[in-house]
Amino acid sequence: MGRHELARKRRKPSVSLAAVLAPALAFFAVSADVHPFAHDDEAKSVVQHAAPCCVEIVTAASNRLIKGFADGEPAAASRYHTRARFLTADIASEQGLQIRTILTARSITADFPQIHEIGGVRPDPLPWHPLGLALDVMIPNPQSAEGIALGNAVVTYVLAHAERFAIQDAIWRGVYYTPGGAQASRLGHYDHVHVTTFGGGYPSGNEVYLR
Repeated sequence: MGRHELARKRRKPSVSLAAVLAPALAFFAVSADVHPFAHDDEAKSVVQHAAPCCVEIVTAASNRLIKGFADGEPAAASRYHTRARFLTADIASEQGLQIRTILTARSITADFPQIHEIGGVRPDPLPWHPLGLALDVMIPNPQSAEGIALGNAVVTYVLAHAERFAIQDAIWRGVYYTPGGAQASRLGHYDHVHVTTFGGGYPSGNEVYLR
């Protein structure tokens, strides 16, 4: 047998291998184209992550991530824990509200089930409510000890998350609170906690709000 004939026979497997790999390589090539409270609560920063394909992720707690599940754990459990992180529209009317105001309203609703009403946009001589920057968190039985404690807790909560929610101020029972301090005022608000945010712009409808 001549050397040339042996070389031809050895080349045949390479041709067959190329025929097998060619579709796979073509596939991958195409795919490649394709106001703080009395306490000094220090607020943690919020990170707004950009999601693929035009979905804006607005997080309420940037240090909490969706964790994976080990092999063998039910897929339903993973879906449940993922869904539990999403903040959905609830008791607050969100029409006309800006992004951070929506995030604040949804977070309060999720963490304070005692709250059954949150007001948003309404006519007012001041710009905060008409521009979607303010919320009225209505307190049940606001003159009772429980109601006062609940209002205090809401104020503490929003100021503890001042950076996450972009809080400008809160007003409750004649006290004006900002992330920089609190002072007495004549602004009243004895039946609800007034919360003002810096807004963050109006939603496009593609936002996803996370805890």
